[in-house]
Amino acid sequence: MIRQHFRGPIPAALVAAAFWLAPPAGAQELPRTADGHPDIQGLWVNFDRTPLEVPTDEDPGRIEALRLWFPGLEVTAEGLRGLTGPNPGGLASFLGEGDGEGHSSKRSALRRSLVVDPPSGRVPVLPEAERQKQQNLIQLTDSYTFHTPWERCITRGVPGGMFPAGYNNSYRILQTADYVVILYEMIHEPRIIPLGEGPHVDAAIRLWNGDSRGRWEGDTLVVEVANYRGELVGTIATSITSTATLKSIPQSAGMRVVERFTPVEPGQLRYDVTIEDPEVYSASWTVSMPLHRDDEYDMYEYACHEGNYGLANSLSGARAKGE
Repeated sequence: MIRQHFRGPIPAALVAAAFWLAPPAGAQELPRTADGHPDIQGLWVNFDRTPLEVPTDEDPGRIEALRLWFPGLEVTAEGLRGLTGPNPGGLASFLGEGDGEGHSSKRSALRRSLVVDPPSGRVPVLPEAERQKQQNLIQLTDSYTFHTPWERCITRGVPGGMFPAGYNNSYRILQTADYVVILYEMIHEPRIIPLGEGPHVDAAIRLWNGDSRGRWEGDTLVVEVANYRGELVGTIATSITSTATLKSIPQSAGMRVVERFTPVEPGQLRYDVTIEDPEVYSASWTVSMPLHRDDEYDMYEYACHEGNYGLANSLSGARAKGE
């Protein structure tokens, strides 16, 4: 089972990530549900400018194919720059400038990278997977199949949907004794996580977001995800803003994910996720980041398919340009 892959010593980098999110002395008692588990219900936001990976000299080459579609893209010490999005209010809040109505969403402090393990802060992508990613980007407008599931209005993925984007970075969590439900603002996507020791669905059933099973380990909600679809373009990194170095990376049916939601103090969760896919990465890798409760944030419907001109225009525009 998946938990066998991640039982053992916790990486030193993950311990360090937990330290900077550790509750201060005398912190308030965590709210709890009737069954004694931490009450993590509410609206949580993830506005975070921290790059997925520690930027290095390799990155310009890794995003070169992306410049076909985003000529202004550049790598800086804080990650990738030169991108915009369709929601000025959301982007202003993401950049720390408020939303124009007197409300500025809670933002996370800028850190070295979202990746905390390996200690290098780099995702250990296999050379063949990197080549496939580059080819997917070069062929981006040849077919919808080379676009990410987000661009196709299918899903931002698990865990891709939890990673920060330029806008719509909120999640509403609902909780019962038997289920935890996460409503993602982006794509307006609900995710239902059964709790308990039940098995995953039959191995023949393959899902875009995998099959999630959760359980409480002390005050931490642990979610194991298996039964992913093997896809030419995967669901790990569908956000250009923070994860462009992995945009269009493939995934295999052997991908396994373990997520951990740990209350740090009232109003703050730590989200840790470990990804393993032996056909794509030479080792497992872990992301750690905070989520902040923000009851003033307004979550609106993200009607992705209705009026979705982006994908059709991308394909038709490329054909018109070729003519």
